[in-house]
Amino acid sequence: MNRYYTEQETITSVTRLTRARLTTYVKHEFLSPTQSEAGPVYDASDLARIELICDLSEQFDLKGDALGVVLSLIDQLHGVRGELRRVMVAIEAQPQDLRDRIIAALKDAR
Repeated sequence: MNRYYTEQETITSVTRLTRARLTTYVKHEFLSPTQSEAGPVYDASDLARIELICDLSEQFDLKGDALGVVLSLIDQLHGVRGELRRVMVAIEAQPQDLRDRIIAALKDAR
Protein backbone atom coordinates (compact mmCIF):
# COMPACT_ATOMS: atom_id res chain seq x y z
CA MET A 1 0.00 0.00 0.00
CA ASN A 2 1.34 3.43 -0.95
CA ARG A 3 1.82 5.98 1.76
CA TYR A 4 0.87 9.47 0.73
CA TYR A 5 2.27 12.67 2.16
CA THR A 6 0.44 15.96 2.44
CA GLU A 7 2.18 19.12 1.28
CA GLN A 8 3.25 19.90 4.84
CA GLU A 9 4.53 16.35 5.45
CA THR A 10 6.42 16.53 2.14
CA ILE A 11 8.03 19.84 3.09
CA THR A 12 8.95 18.41 6.50
CA SER A 13 10.37 15.20 4.96
CA VAL A 14 12.52 16.98 2.38
CA THR A 15 14.43 19.44 4.52
CA ARG A 16 15.64 21.61 1.60
CA LEU A 17 12.12 22.03 0.29
CA THR A 18 10.05 25.13 0.91
CA ARG A 19 6.40 25.67 0.08
CA ALA A 20 7.44 28.18 -2.61
CA ARG A 21 9.80 25.66 -4.20
CA LEU A 22 7.15 22.93 -4.12
CA THR A 23 4.63 25.28 -5.73
CA THR A 24 7.15 26.16 -8.44
CA TYR A 25 7.98 22.50 -9.14
CA VAL A 26 4.29 21.64 -9.52
CA LYS A 27 3.62 24.77 -11.62
CA HIS A 28 6.43 23.81 -14.01
CA GLU A 29 5.07 20.22 -14.03
CA PHE A 30 8.31 18.78 -12.65
CA LEU A 31 5.97 16.96 -10.24
CA SER A 32 2.45 15.65 -10.68
CA PRO A 33 0.94 15.12 -7.25
CA THR A 34 -2.07 12.91 -6.78
CA GLN A 35 -5.20 14.88 -6.01
CA SER A 36 -7.08 13.76 -2.93
CA GLU A 37 -10.10 15.15 -1.11
CA ALA A 38 -7.67 16.94 1.22
CA GLY A 39 -5.64 18.41 -1.63
CA PRO A 40 -2.47 17.30 -3.42
CA VAL A 41 -0.54 14.38 -1.94
CA TYR A 42 2.86 12.90 -2.75
CA ASP A 43 4.22 9.36 -2.59
CA ALA A 44 7.74 8.04 -1.93
CA SER A 45 8.73 8.32 -5.60
CA ASP A 46 7.63 11.97 -5.58
CA LEU A 47 9.82 12.60 -2.53
CA ALA A 48 12.80 10.99 -4.28
CA ARG A 49 12.14 13.13 -7.36
CA ILE A 50 11.95 16.25 -5.18
CA GLU A 51 15.34 15.35 -3.68
CA LEU A 52 16.72 14.99 -7.22
CA ILE A 53 15.23 18.32 -8.29
CA CYS A 54 16.73 20.01 -5.23
CA ASP A 55 20.13 18.46 -6.01
CA LEU A 56 20.04 19.56 -9.64
CA SER A 57 18.86 23.02 -8.70
CA GLU A 58 21.44 23.55 -5.95
CA GLN A 59 24.50 21.68 -7.18
CA PHE A 60 24.24 22.60 -10.86
CA ASP A 61 22.31 25.86 -10.48
CA LEU A 62 19.63 24.60 -12.88
CA LYS A 63 16.43 26.59 -13.00
CA GLY A 64 13.28 26.76 -15.12
CA ASP A 65 13.58 25.41 -18.64
CA ALA A 66 17.10 24.03 -18.13
CA LEU A 67 15.91 22.01 -15.15
CA GLY A 68 12.91 20.82 -17.16
CA VAL A 69 15.16 19.64 -20.00
CA VAL A 70 17.42 17.70 -17.63
CA LEU A 71 14.44 16.10 -15.86
CA SER A 72 12.94 15.15 -19.23
CA LEU A 73 16.20 13.48 -20.26
CA ILE A 74 16.37 11.60 -16.96
CA ASP A 75 12.76 10.46 -17.41
CA GLN A 76 13.55 9.27 -20.94
CA LEU A 77 16.60 7.38 -19.68
CA HIS A 78 14.48 5.63 -17.05
CA GLY A 79 11.95 4.74 -19.74
CA VAL A 80 14.65 3.27 -21.97
CA ARG A 81 16.04 1.26 -19.05
CA GLY A 82 12.58 -0.20 -18.45
CA GLU A 83 12.20 -1.10 -22.11
CA LEU A 84 15.64 -2.70 -22.16
CA ARG A 85 14.72 -4.72 -19.07
CA ARG A 86 11.59 -6.00 -20.87
CA VAL A 87 13.65 -6.89 -23.96
CA MET A 88 16.10 -8.82 -21.78
CA VAL A 89 13.26 -10.76 -20.14
CA ALA A 90 11.84 -11.60 -23.59
CA ILE A 91 15.25 -12.75 -24.84
CA GLU A 92 15.80 -14.87 -21.72
CA ALA A 93 12.51 -16.65 -22.45
CA GLN A 94 13.73 -17.77 -25.88
CA PRO A 95 15.42 -21.08 -26.69
CA GLN A 96 19.18 -21.12 -26.16
CA ASP A 97 20.02 -21.26 -29.88
CA LEU A 98 18.02 -18.09 -30.53
CA ARG A 99 19.61 -16.36 -27.53
CA ASP A 100 23.04 -17.29 -28.89
CA ARG A 101 22.18 -15.81 -32.30
CA ILE A 102 20.92 -12.62 -30.69
CA ILE A 103 24.12 -12.29 -28.64
CA ALA A 104 26.23 -12.87 -31.75
CA ALA A 105 24.23 -10.26 -33.69
CA LEU A 106 24.67 -7.74 -30.87
CA LYS A 107 28.42 -8.33 -30.85
CA ASP A 108 28.57 -7.87 -34.63
CA ALA A 109 26.62 -4.60 -34.35
CA ARG A 110 29.34 -2.98 -32.24
